[in-house]
This record gives sequence, structure tokens and C-alpha cells, in this order.
Amino acid sequence: MGARHIGKQTVVFDDAPVIFGRYSIVGAKEGKGPFGMYFDEIVNDPLVGGKTWEEGESNLINKACIGAVKRAGIRQSDIDMVLGGDLLSQLMATTFGVSQFNVPFLGLYGACSTMGESLAVAGSMIAGGSADICLSVTSSHFAGAQKQFRAPLDYGEWRSLTAGYTVTGSGAVVTGKRAYAKELPWTRGRVGVAITGYTAGIITDYGIKDSSNMGAAMAPAAYKTILANLNDTSCRITDYDLVVTGDLGTCGSKIMADLLLAEGINVSDRYFDCGEKIFDEEKQDTHAGGSGCGCSASLLCGYLLKCMEEEIYRRILFVPTGALLSPVSFKEGKTIPGIAHAIMLEAVKL
Repeated sequence: MGARHIGKQTVVFDDAPVIFGRYSIVGAKEGKGPFGMYFDEIVNDPLVGGKTWEEGESNLINKACIGAVKRAGIRQSDIDMVLGGDLLSQLMATTFGVSQFNVPFLGLYGACSTMGESLAVAGSMIAGGSADICLSVTSSHFAGAQKQFRAPLDYGEWRSLTAGYTVTGSGAVVTGKRAYAKELPWTRGRVGVAITGYTAGIITDYGIKDSSNMGAAMAPAAYKTILANLNDTSCRITDYDLVVTGDLGTCGSKIMADLLLAEGINVSDRYFDCGEKIFDEEKQDTHAGGSGCGCSASLLCGYLLKCMEEEIYRRILFVPTGALLSPVSFKEGKTIPGIAHAIMLEAVKL
């Protein structure tokens, strides 16, 4: 069997697929943050060569995909499936960004947890034998998100101190069978990153309606998914070198850590929230930190996977988080449900 279901929410792969191509691209503000040196490309043009914010985000995705494929040392035609999505209506940024690849495409939506969802699906397809190589991608754009979910920039909306700043960025990874990766000349003897399994999240709704504090809405989902992963796998939190959440920010990350601590699990010495870390809190005016699909995706593809390839971290639990609201649900006074998917990553010799 290629995959086994253990516990209630977790799937583990017997022959774990391997990530052997990655690329991260961000905007100018993100490039000036603490992890600027780790991103593969920093774009100073906020339109990324396009005529609209949405076209610019599509260009981010296109650049990330081309970069990941090139680094993997494969051809676009070698890809069996592209999996990805974004925050824009009907996944328009991803649709236009990957259309030129002319390969099968599965559009996914998990809000800001989409990178986790795409890696889980890619891993399942490869482990199950329905694909040899998959390309996973997601993105976000500050101006595009403002336009769709909040207010256009020209409006000059005042931002709450609990609000996150949507990251302009994209991350893409090429995942394939380990045997295939070992056949590539540049990978021999090097360290790659295996997807050993995942814990699928359950929609979690604590009744929060404040769209300016989505970290608080998503924190319970991250807490429940991490707890489910530990219970299903019989792991301890110390079995992971690092536990990474997506974009809870300064407010949500504290809530999540406190919820785990109430269960007797102290994650403080191995916890990294992408939203909290991607910007410099003292020098950059982002209030509660970063948010958006591109937040965790760009740091995963730029910083985290590089650290694993260099064996700084051997095992990471990557838990991107998503707020499942829409412009319609918010205007109708609905609550903001949260979701989080945990991806188990492990450094392996190719």
C-alpha cells in the first residue's frame, strides 16, 4: 500500500514522495523583512509586469512555477498534475498563472491553508500511483486581497492593530517519487525533503466575526489539527524540530500556543508562525504580521525547505492555516470558520 489511514484524521505514506524543486517570489516589502535573503526573487513592481493587481498575482504564480520546474531539472511536460489555488474569486490568479503549462490542473481552495492542501493531495496522488510528478502552488497579493475582502487602497481604510498584512508572494514546489528524484544527476547524494504524511483539518468555528482579527479565528483550527496529529501518530511535540503555522500573526500565534499549553503541550521552544516572522515588527508597519496564501508558501519554499536541505531541521510539522470566509459571508454577518492542515516533512538522503 502506498498510503495508510491512521487515527481519525491522519494519512501516512509508506514510500514517501520527495520535494526536489522549489521556488519563492515576493514583493518589495516582504523582501525587506528578516527573511529577504532566502527568497529566490524579489519583485519591486507591485503589478509584477501586469496591468492589474490580479494579473500581477498571476505573474507571481507563473514565475514561481517556472522557477520550481527549472530547479527540479525537469521539463514542464514531465508534470502529471498542477495543484493549487489562491484567494481571488474562482481561483483566477492560479488559473491564468498556470494555463500556459498545458498539463492537467486541479484547482483547490483552503484559503490561506491552500499550500498544505495542495501538498496533501500531491502526496496522496504520488503515493497512490496516480501521478509521478506534481506541481503545487499558491499565492496572494496585498492590493488584490484589499480590493476583494476589505476596501480598495484608494479608500484609505484604517487598519485594526489585530489585522494582518496580506503578503505579496508565491511559492511553488515540485514533488515526485523518491526513485525518480534519485535518477536526476544533480540530486544524487544530496538531501531532499520527504512528505511522510498529513493530518487533514476539521472546520473549526468559535463564533468569531471580526474579519480584522482572523488570527484569532484560525488559531483554534491549528491547535486542533496539531493535537490530532500528535494523537493519531503517537508522537510527542519534541519529535518535531519545528512546528510551523501559517499566518496566525502576533495575536493568533499566542492564542494557539496557550491552547496547546492548556493540554500540557509546551511548543514555545520549537514554534514558528510565518505571519509573525515574515515582517520586522519594529521596522515595518504591518500591525499583527503577515497573512495570505503567499505568506506560508513563500517562507516554506524560501527558508524552511532550505533549512531542511541543509539539515538544520530534520523534521518539521508544517501547518498552514485558513480563514474560510468570503466577501458574501462577511456581509451577511456569518462567523469566520477556520481550517488547518498539517504536513509532515522529513529530511532524507536522495
